[in-house]
Amino acid sequence: MLTKLLAPIALLASGAANAANSSADAGALPKASAAKVTDAPLPTPADLTAVLAAVRAPGARAVLVNLWATWCDPCREEMPDLIRFFRAHRAEGLRLVLVSADDPDSRKDVARFLAAAGATGAQAFIKTGDDMAFINGLDVRWSGALPASFLYDGRGAERQFWPGRVTLPDLEAALAQIALATKGAPHPKTKGHP
Repeated sequence: MLTKLLAPIALLASGAANAANSSADAGALPKASAAKVTDAPLPTPADLTAVLAAVRAPGARAVLVNLWATWCDPCREEMPDLIRFFRAHRAEGLRLVLVSADDPDSRKDVARFLAAAGATGAQAFIKTGDDMAFINGLDVRWSGALPASFLYDGRGAERQFWPGRVTLPDLEAALAQIALATKGAPHPKTKGHP
């Protein structure tokens, strides 16, 4: 399972010293964890085909896919920026697809985390299927380390890949490049009106 493959890599990425000094509540939700599971997108088990179908579904000008896990410190640290970016650009046609590497039996924990993070409106999945086929199917350059983010244009073509944490300025610059490339193209929901 991707969880077993990526756990050591994510631990290294978050820093062994930090992991050793962190409290038992390192994976605990923020204070907003009182959010109900029903307030968050309940993650759907999905293999590579399902995730790529979400990327290629009509109606988006750009799609940001983030691979993460509740047990991954850098993943949890970057989530607020991803949510902020999504909220800022959702009306412009940005779709956010969050793919958790948590075990499928952790759906409620993943949903609680997403509710606390304010991920309303995002599509949420828990990765299933063969790990290496999933990793290589998204991008052969990806080692499988978490977090990882991919930005696709509205036609489903990968435009940017970020191994590790992604910054808001990097996201903004990549989205601006997609906007320039599609300037004047109709938004999929506007039926011909830019």
